[in-house]
Amino acid sequence: MNVKFADINAAADYIGPGAVEVPMYQTEIVDLVRRRGVFGQRIRQVPATGHPSRFFEETAIPAPSAAAGFVDPRNIVAPVVNPTRVERSVPLKALVAQINYNLFDMELGQQQSQFAYLQAKDLTDTVDGVLRTHDVALWNGTDTSLSSPTTAQYFGAAGQIAAGGNSLTIGTGQSIVDGFKSAIAQMLSNTSYGVRPTAIYANPVLLDLVDREMKTQFNVVLNTRQIEGGLTVKTLSTQAGDIPLIPEWTLGYTGTPGSGTAVLPAYIVTEDLIEYHWLSEPNPRIFKLGVPGSLASQYVVVKFGGLVVKGANYAHTQVLVDR
Repeated sequence: MNVKFADINAAADYIGPGAVEVPMYQTEIVDLVRRRGVFGQRIRQVPATGHPSRFFEETAIPAPSAAAGFVDPRNIVAPVVNPTRVERSVPLKALVAQINYNLFDMELGQQQSQFAYLQAKDLTDTVDGVLRTHDVALWNGTDTSLSSPTTAQYFGAAGQIAAGGNSLTIGTGQSIVDGFKSAIAQMLSNTSYGVRPTAIYANPVLLDLVDREMKTQFNVVLNTRQIEGGLTVKTLSTQAGDIPLIPEWTLGYTGTPGSGTAVLPAYIVTEDLIEYHWLSEPNPRIFKLGVPGSLASQYVVVKFGGLVVKGANYAHTQVLVDR
């Protein structure tokens, strides 16, 4: 049997007269990793009615037409009217993650007493990882249908709004601010629906272009307002009032702004009509599994739910900015 001994120089930082310096670490780990997005914390959270979760949408009130509604007051013949309602549904999806703690590594860490909080931190980070994936998919989920799901992901809000057909493109030489204002005015002028947009979501790079445009053209600095969650954002004065411009890092863009080939999307939304239908509870749940033969502790994080953008074809608008 060949016995080998490791050279302590491989582990020591310095060996000298009266000194052996070994590596030591701060007990806190630098952690600025991006976690949650804003959108998922602002939309409505409602319990699902089942799988799929179902609801009704009224598309027209029971009003008579002008021709049939007005009659001779001495010869009243009332027209028969009926409300128009449509059944809608949203399929529930599953988000799952698992973390395993090796018994040997855990006991070694406890004996060293250097990173005593790591087990709790890693479990919390696993939950945050599920929520991060959830927040990204709320906008960018790859499913393409609420009635006939095509993938295991959500049908993202960006996809639902784009599929609704309300889309506006702002060319490279056109004003972004004027485009936003015009789109909101068009939404408010809808004669069939009482639309009231509440926010504009966009990548911070696009909102920076809005800031620069206001300063360059009008020498105006946008007002700020604190919204739910303690976030302070800029606001844009529109026909719907002061609309918050909410920076959302989960909304990506293509190309390099300023090159003439970049496309930066923004979404004018009515947040009250965007819902996350959850099963059991809106937050991720943690389940501890039985200890297997490997003696590893196993934890599974689970979240069930689905996203629906109600009124996607009239209460929300996609704006594509070319720059």
